[in-house]
Amino acid sequence: MQRIGLQLRATLENITRLRAEGEDFRWYLKLKCGNCGEISEKWQYLRLMDSAPLKGGRGSATMVQKCKLCSRENSIGTCLEILEAEDSEKFKTIVEFECRGLEPVDFQPQAGFAAEGAESGTPFNDINLLEKDWNDYDEKTKESVGIYEVTHKFVKC
Repeated sequence: MQRIGLQLRATLENITRLRAEGEDFRWYLKLKCGNCGEISEKWQYLRLMDSAPLKGGRGSATMVQKCKLCSRENSIGTCLEILEAEDSEKFKTIVEFECRGLEPVDFQPQAGFAAEGAESGTPFNDINLLEKDWNDYDEKTKESVGIYEVTHKFVKC
């Protein structure tokens, strides 16, 4: 089993505690088969709440799938982290994937992120990062808030 972390880097304006919200959050990934190298053409998603049994009764994983090219059964699991205000403009791991035959090669952020106002603690829910930028207004502090220049990379843990 190999652990691969998805790291995000973003400029956080008056925002902290950026995170994936809930067990039904969808991690949209393109995955590569570790056996034959086939990369999925379409975006596939993983959710923490999903669980599928592994072949031979060896436990479960978030996703179990058979490669379309080589027919090998592969699986992947997940574990979450949080991006804090002091992590602004630095790469930080926000999720780790437990990879057994699958490797994530691309990530597409979408809706379902949450954060809080850095000074006020005002909750901001269902943040959509598909455009790699998001902004709003914090009524309590009378300041604009935002998440800008979202980029990502995968690292071995």
